[in-house]
Amino acid sequence: MAHHSSRPPTICPACDGFASVAVTLGGRDARSHLRTITAHCPACQGTGTARTRRNRGGARA
Repeated sequence: MAHHSSRPPTICPACDGFASVAVTLGGRDARSHLRTITAHCPACQGTGTARTRRNRGGARA
């Protein structure tokens, strides 16, 4: 019996799969913790994968 597996997800070309990063704002707070924010890739919304586009309608003029 043949085993049909799903296709692996395509890595987002904008972020190369690193969809979320922590950016240091500089300095520390009152408890000596670094102040950071989390930034997500706008192309893949933080998932790290890109959807493939399929042209199902054939060539369009």
